[in-house]
Amino acid sequence: MLAQLRDLLLGKPLDPLNPATRQHVALAAFLAWVGLGADGLSSACYGPEQAFLALGIHTHLGLYLAFATALTVFIISLAYNQVIELFPSGGGGYKVASQLLGSRAGLVSGAALLVDYVLTISISVASSMDAVFSLLPLSSLSFKVPVEVALIVLLIVLNLRGMKESIKFLLPIFLGFFISHALLIAYGIYVHGARLPNLIPDTLTETTTMTHEFGWVFVASLFLRAYSLGGGTYTGLEAVSNNVNVLAEPRVKTGQLTMFLMAASLSLTAGGIILLYLLWAVQPLPGQTLNAVAFAAIIENVGYVSPYTDHLVLAVVLALEAGLLLVAANTGFLGGPAVLASMASDYWVPRQFRQLSSRLARQNGILLMGGAALLMLWWSNGEVSLLVVLYSINVFLTFSLSLLGLCRYWWRNHDEESHWRQRFVLSLVGFVVVAAILSVTVLEKFTEGGWITLTVTGLVIGFCYLIRTHYDQINACLERADDLYAPRLTWKEPASLPELDPSQPTAIFIVGKSRGVAMYSLQWIREFFPDHFKNFVFLAVGEVDAKSYEGSGALRTLQYKVENALCYYTSYCHSQGLAAEYRMAFGTDPVEEFTRLGLQATDDYPNSLCLIGQLMFQEEHFYARWLHNQTPLAVQGRLHCLDKRVLILPMPMDL
Repeated sequence: MLAQLRDLLLGKPLDPLNPATRQHVALAAFLAWVGLGADGLSSACYGPEQAFLALGIHTHLGLYLAFATALTVFIISLAYNQVIELFPSGGGGYKVASQLLGSRAGLVSGAALLVDYVLTISISVASSMDAVFSLLPLSSLSFKVPVEVALIVLLIVLNLRGMKESIKFLLPIFLGFFISHALLIAYGIYVHGARLPNLIPDTLTETTTMTHEFGWVFVASLFLRAYSLGGGTYTGLEAVSNNVNVLAEPRVKTGQLTMFLMAASLSLTAGGIILLYLLWAVQPLPGQTLNAVAFAAIIENVGYVSPYTDHLVLAVVLALEAGLLLVAANTGFLGGPAVLASMASDYWVPRQFRQLSSRLARQNGILLMGGAALLMLWWSNGEVSLLVVLYSINVFLTFSLSLLGLCRYWWRNHDEESHWRQRFVLSLVGFVVVAAILSVTVLEKFTEGGWITLTVTGLVIGFCYLIRTHYDQINACLERADDLYAPRLTWKEPASLPELDPSQPTAIFIVGKSRGVAMYSLQWIREFFPDHFKNFVFLAVGEVDAKSYEGSGALRTLQYKVENALCYYTSYCHSQGLAAEYRMAFGTDPVEEFTRLGLQATDDYPNSLCLIGQLMFQEEHFYARWLHNQTPLAVQGRLHCLDKRVLILPMPMDL
């Protein structure tokens, strides 16, 4: 019953080794634009407004702002195209900072991204429901937070089914937003087209007059402040580089095309909306966003038959804005687990975040992102004004580290790259822009809640250091075990090998990645049961996780490593005159695969004993069990329930 319910909610399991499976889950450029570009495009709902309002009464500077916004989008996106090209396996800002600036910079970038993606989910859902509930009576506001919680739970379930499934579900909302806003922007500019020829000269004249009255320093400071406070417009542009590994082949070209679609749609939408504010002389009204004011004026100008129809069309447009913010929240469920998987590969977070579900979704990362977003909503009570402050810093911290890393890379490798100057200048310009936005944002928002973001990010960094320290100690123990118990083999197998006899006592070894632990188990059983076991069977499972499912090449590497380790064990047995064989399997759930292999082996060798080696430490930290998947105990429990004999062999080690 539970299995049927799981398949109903999440879908039937997928075979990770089937070539058609990767084609099924990989995203083409169009779907990637929808799934990964929604976060960036949704920022047009609030980023341009924040920038325009910061100009105060000097709205003529909005023309410069519209141009600067569109240009900045393309500068950042072109710089991140280099990230896609240099890091086609994904990881984005975390990989760039780690490999080009060092592991500590990578940790800062990764921690900032994780906090940012949690806030992406929280603020997008909260903003979406603010838009919806603004159309409802005030008495309904008590239901806002429960509805937000329900929406996050819905997004968790959709993403556990697979990212492509979640994107297809949200596709109509994304397209509805883009088409409706493109039409409104085009019509709004067309109606005031007669003003366009004089707009630039008039703006220059007003700017000159303002400069004479207040000075260039005032004008430049005002513009830079407005430009920086509109920095939310550029959030989400890093999502493609973080998720290159889930794109369809050829991944680099698909990623660059996706980035172009994101940049073009965002620059046209954000720049166009600022231009609408300027052309239609939009003024803020209580309880309404500038977008709502501008679009209401445009829709009224179209000339529908009744005011009721105008209100209905405006409600649809605002509902699509709310829907797009919901699609943007889904980006947090795509990007956050991807960053967690990359950090897990470097041992900054528990290894479980590399694991894939039977639907090839990063389920642990999805659950963590969703749970953290729910906590953030509960803590903030869904207050968008507070969440915006928390959200506004970390993304530009990641941008700054990534672009600084690119500058360093092109400067150090200029002898090997023919076009390094152009790329270096582009990266440098991008770095200066995002670093300036970061600095102004921190100064402006620090006392308004920015310190909370910095504190939370610092705590994440601290936890990651503790986890990395533990894993480093474990890896050092495994290396010592390999040195002690897994000598290098120089013996070559003869043409005739000892024959296996299924009727004889058989030792079945369930082995993991450590050769030393497996060889310790083999030597232990031979020492305490000399000449008792006549057959030696080795079972291994290659876990298909996020790292090994980045492409067919990664899967082949995984298969080679598993088979090479098993050949080592059997070759050692053959060198001792012992009959041996190996069996292997691949899947997303090692416990399930080990159980299946164990059942098959014990059926083939009825007089057998299964043995599993496990490191044991005299002093174990309280969080050690949480950092490891406890596969030996889980496999032992399953096989015991099936009336199979299983023995765990502890291998004592000191941390």
